[in-house]
This record gives sequence, C-alpha cells and structure tokens, in this order.
Amino acid sequence: MADLLSTCADLPTPILAILIGEGGSGGALALAFGDEVWMTDKSMYSILSPEGFAAILWKDASRAKEAAAVMQLTPQDLLAKAVCDRIIPDTGTTFATTLKAAIKPKLAELVATDPQALIAKRQQRFRKF
Repeated sequence: MADLLSTCADLPTPILAILIGEGGSGGALALAFGDEVWMTDKSMYSILSPEGFAAILWKDASRAKEAAAVMQLTPQDLLAKAVCDRIIPDTGTTFATTLKAAIKPKLAELVATDPQALIAKRQQRFRKF
C-alpha cells in the first residue's frame, strides 16, 4: 500500500478521484491523492467503517449508526472539512451526462497545469490531513 500511495503522489499526470458509493480503508487513502476528490451526494468516504470505529471506541460494533454520526462521513461533512472538493448529485439515469459535463472542464484545467505543480499541490493536500 505504501508503494501505491508514493507512486500516486508522484505521478506527473492529473488525478481526479470520483467516489461513487463507498470508499473505505486503504482505498480511501489512495483516493486522497487525487488533485481533486469528488463524491456523489449518496456516497461515503472513510478510512475506517462505522462498525470498526464502534468496535474500537465502544467495544460494540452494533453502535455503528452512532459511530457514523460521530465520524461525520457524509459528503456535506467532508466538503466542509475540505476532504472532498465537490459533490455531484446522483441524478439516476442522467448521472453519466451530469458527470461528463463536470469532468471535461476540470480535466482541461488540470491538463493545462505544470506537472510539477500538480505533484507539489497533491503532496501539500495530503499532508494537511
């Protein structure tokens, strides 16, 4: 996992991480190396599951719902903390069109950015956590 994270941090190419569903554990760490991290309005992003959190904190995994509230896993919570950069509404059948319209200008912006600047900004972003 450490090799993957190190490689992602140093890639001289744009990385746009888009979370659809659940991102957890080591996968959540890998997503953090995106130049931007986007989430759908129905997704969840955490390095630990609410069940795992409850089991560690209270020795009771059945308190997962309470743990999720404490962990602040919602896209809105994570946007407020600058963990994610954008929330994309999951519009069902038109989601692909909505996502494509959002991705095109962002990728154009990232591609136009100096690769070394991308790497520096990405590493700075990860270090703030």
